[in-house]
Amino acid sequence: SCGYRHIDTAAAYLNEVGVGKGIKKAGIAREDLFITSKLPNADHGYETTRASFHESLKRLQLDYLDLYLIHWPVVEEHKDRYQEDILETWRAFEKLYEEGKIRAIGVSNFMIEHLEILLNNAKIKPMVNQIQLNPQCTEDNLRRFCKEHSICVEGWSPLIQGKAFEHEILQDMAKKYNKTIAQICVRFVLQLGAIPIPKSANPDRIVNNGDVFEFEITEEDMKTIASLNIYGRIGNEPNIPRKFQNPGF
Repeated sequence: SCGYRHIDTAAAYLNEVGVGKGIKKAGIAREDLFITSKLPNADHGYETTRASFHESLKRLQLDYLDLYLIHWPVVEEHKDRYQEDILETWRAFEKLYEEGKIRAIGVSNFMIEHLEILLNNAKIKPMVNQIQLNPQCTEDNLRRFCKEHSICVEGWSPLIQGKAFEHEILQDMAKKYNKTIAQICVRFVLQLGAIPIPKSANPDRIVNNGDVFEFEITEEDMKTIASLNIYGRIGNEPNIPRKFQNPGF
């Protein structure tokens, strides 16, 4: 009802069943929706990737996904052979794409070194890289690399996991533009050339987060906001291995 048509989920979020029910209840034509999900860390590998993907489809009650992502590049259990692990997993993604089960294939939290593995060895290059992107974490070099290779960038946590509301710079910008801090952050990521993915459970804020297309942040103010880079990303660098963390459905 707010106009959103892109739903970003993941097996690791443990909400695919609920998302599937919500899609059915919404009564919106499937072709008008863009549904993304992500491969859990426990399911890297060719056969396990294929099986995991079909389990996600089943939970979502869908026949295909618009976008499927490798959720994290390096998992603890495969860290000594992570390049082979990424390529083996990606080969399953390519096959699912060729079979028409996925409309676009991509990755999440991949740094340049991880993207190069695919660009130098894979048959199909990643179409999307979903990364942490916000005023504290602008990833200038990574965004530039993605642009050079025509990889679309999506930005998760544009509101810095709620920490945006603590920064005086963002408070001042909200007053200057007569917008909310959340709108400033979402617009900031948009103007970086990326697709922001804000999260909220509040209907009013959901509407507010989408109302960012009728104003523009000046170049000078973009630089001021980006000065928050000194605080850095939230959480580990993506080259630090993560454990399997099987959701255990």
